[in-house]
Amino acid sequence: MKSTYLLLICFLFSYNMQSQEQYLTKNGAITFFSSTIIEDIKAENNQVLSIIDASKSKMAISILIKSFLFKKALMQEHFNENYMDSYQYPKATFKGNLDNFSLISFNANNSYDLNGLLTIKGLEKNIQTTVDVKVENDQIFISGSFFVSAKDFNIKIPSIVRDKIANQIQINIDYELIEKK
Repeated sequence: MKSTYLLLICFLFSYNMQSQEQYLTKNGAITFFSSTIIEDIKAENNQVLSIIDASKSKMAISILIKSFLFKKALMQEHFNENYMDSYQYPKATFKGNLDNFSLISFNANNSYDLNGLLTIKGLEKNIQTTVDVKVENDQIFISGSFFVSAKDFNIKIPSIVRDKIANQIQINIDYELIEKK
C-alpha cells in the first residue's frame, strides 16, 4: 500500500511538472524579407503555432504558408501558386532545441542557440541561430532571425524576376508563449 501511494505521488508530481513546463502560442509572428536594388519583398504571418517544452529544451513551430500577407496581392498570389506550391505543401515546420535552456537557472534576458530542422515543401534544412529569450510572468518571449536560400527548398525563381529576389532571405521570429494548462 505504501509503495502504491508513493508511486501515485511520483506520477502526479511528474505530470504536474511536465504540464507546467510547456508553453504555447497560436499567434506568433514570423516575417521574411528580401532586399534587392530593384525591389524589397516583405511578408508577415501572425498565425504561427509554436510550443516549447522547457523541461526538455525543445521547440516546435508550425506555419500555414497561405497565411503570409504581402502588401501587393499579386505578390501573395505568385508566392502561394508559383513559388511555395502552398496547396500541395500547406505548412512549413521547425523542430529543434534551445541549447542549455532551463527555467530553473533562468535569469532576466538571455540568448540561446536554437538548432533544428526547418521543413519547407517537404525538404529539410538544418538551421542554427541565436535567439533572445525573456521569461516574465509565466510567459516566454522569443525573438531572433536567420537566413535561408530559395534553392535550399527547391523554390524555382523564374529568370524574369530573379533579380527582384535576394539570394538569402531573412526570416524573423517573434513569439510570446504562455504556459499550457
